[in-house]
Amino acid sequence: MRFDAGRFSVFAGRADERLARSLLDLAVRHDTFPGLPRPHSHVVIIVAPDAAHFRTWVGGTVPEWGAAVAIPQSQRIIVQGRAATSAAGDPESTLRHELAHLALHEYLDELPPRWFDEGYASYAAGESGRDEALATNIALALHGAPTLASLDSGLVGGEGEATASYALAHRAVADLAALDSVRGLSLLLQYWRETGSLDQAVRRAYGEPLDVFEARWRSQTRRRYGALAIASDLAFSMLVFLTLLAPLYVARRRRDRARLAVLRSAERAADAAATAAVAAALSAGAEPARSHATDAAPPASGPLA
Repeated sequence: MRFDAGRFSVFAGRADERLARSLLDLAVRHDTFPGLPRPHSHVVIIVAPDAAHFRTWVGGTVPEWGAAVAIPQSQRIIVQGRAATSAAGDPESTLRHELAHLALHEYLDELPPRWFDEGYASYAAGESGRDEALATNIALALHGAPTLASLDSGLVGGEGEATASYALAHRAVADLAALDSVRGLSLLLQYWRETGSLDQAVRRAYGEPLDVFEARWRSQTRRRYGALAIASDLAFSMLVFLTLLAPLYVARRRRDRARLAVLRSAERAADAAATAAVAAALSAGAEPARSHATDAAPPASGPLA
């Protein structure tokens, strides 16, 4: 089935009709992106009915953990349909992310390196939750934030490495935008398109070289999230420690209670035996004592002879 509105066309199977209409409505209603003029290229959105079709249609361009793909050369996006697992994420947020890729490439073509491309798409989609990955990344505290250039390889690594790299890329673009509280990324993207150089664009937009921003960003990121990561790691370690100790503590308490019960039982038995022995001894010696007392009783008092 095909659905059209504005500059968008969505193709989907009948089972994904509701999702297709929802994605089309979202694309039309939110068709602006931070720092960019409104895009005008026609975009085709294809909803894959299941993971198998998705993998076939995207080929080997997306890692196993990938949820969707944008193809700037043809202005196409392939997303997973209603049969997708939770790993595919929220379809609306995912679509917004992929549309940002297309909008950025429509304006800058192939200029953005991968870290900026992914960081911008995440920033435009409002994926602020990615910061949670940094707050639990102990490597930030131990080794510091990686260079921006090294993020490119991390973005295509394993899922764990990629999660941290996406979060760092998002943070880098968000921190660049924060350098100008009024215009955000607008001047940066404009100067980048004019000069073809990110370093020159950063200099003109924010008044400092890219390497100065990068050094400060790495330092701030380590201070900001490294302490949180250590605290999180310590809390987690303590939780694991307590989880492992709790059964041992409970077992020890049970053994102690059992031993105490045995000791108390033995003590009661000993007390009972002692009491019985005393009673027996008293019972055996009571009658002779009374007879002797009668024989030796003094005469009644009277006048002296």
